Parts: sequence; C-alpha cells; structure tokens
Amino acid sequence: MFNGYLTLAPSCNVCGQNFDFADSGDGPAIFVMLVTGFIIVGAALYVEVVYQPPYWVHAIVWGTVALVLPLLLLRSFKGVLIALQFQHKAEEGKLDSDR
Repeated sequence: MFNGYLTLAPSCNVCGQNFDFADSGDGPAIFVMLVTGFIIVGAALYVEVVYQPPYWVHAIVWGTVALVLPLLLLRSFKGVLIALQFQHKAEEGKLDSDR
C-alpha cells in the first residue's frame, strides 16, 4: 500500500487496486495527536503520583515517547483511514447543481 514511510503507492502490487481515490488529508495526524496526547498525559500523571521522579526524568521519558509513539502510529492510522474511504466509497463533497 505504501511506497515509503507515508507515500502511497499508485496501485496495489497484489490486486492492482488503483489508489487515486485515497486522500486521507490531515485525519491520521489529528487522530495520532489525540491518542498520543491521551496516552502520554495519563501515563505522566500516573508516574508522577505513584513514583514522583524528578522533572528531568519526566522530560527524558515523555519527550522520547512523544517522538517515537506518533511515528509508530501514523502509518497504521493512515492505512486505516484509506481502507475506510474505500469501504464506504467516500469521495469529495459535491454541490447539487439543480438548485
């Protein structure tokens, strides 16, 4: 489905499905930011309440997680949104010209 990390291939190399319909836009990035933020804030609050580490430990741990987690999630979220577009035959909105 992908040529590179996030670059979509022109077509599927197994079935030949053309991916011209696919335009996930900013959707995957928004979902990844929400999920990542929820995980990091919840985990950081839990660690602070239970262990009370120094602030530099928080900065190193959660800074690293904030860089790695979105990179791990973004490709799969983009794939899911493109699959949902295909499944539901989503296309650009069109205005009714009869009015």
